Amino acid sequence: MERGAQTRTLESETVWGIVGGGVLIEGHRTGILVAKPWGDSDMYDFIVDSGTRLWRVQLKSTAVLQQRGYHVNMMHIAYGKGKVGYKAEDIDMLVVHIPPLEIWYVLPVTVFAPHIKIRLHPNIRVRSRRWERYREAWGLFTGKSPKQHPKLGR
Repeated sequence: MERGAQTRTLESETVWGIVGGGVLIEGHRTGILVAKPWGDSDMYDFIVDSGTRLWRVQLKSTAVLQQRGYHVNMMHIAYGKGKVGYKAEDIDMLVVHIPPLEIWYVLPVTVFAPHIKIRLHPNIRVRSRRWERYREAWGLFTGKSPKQHPKLGR
């Protein structure tokens, strides 16, 4: 492996280790159990045990700011099909972390599928704030409804 590729791989693994650790910490803080499947061949990154149900959770992280919003790709590579959006048979929840702001979004697959890209606007008022109710919505794992966040000024 060439040096640049090795560095990118190590940096990527370090970032995912930190973000994954954040999921474990948030889970502990909110009283849910989080487990990591062995290997990387599953469609999901974590299993969350709420006490009444097991949830398949895919983790995404973004620091890409475009048009005043954070861009999230909600897809995976499927053999022979290329980039494919997540479906309910693949995962139950998508957890998105925005490291520059230390903000988390917990999105049920049923609210974003079949979309493969969304833009999150945590700090500005935009016409559609449809994803803001899922900010820090860890309670979804225990059956609570997502709360409405107040509209933020510019």
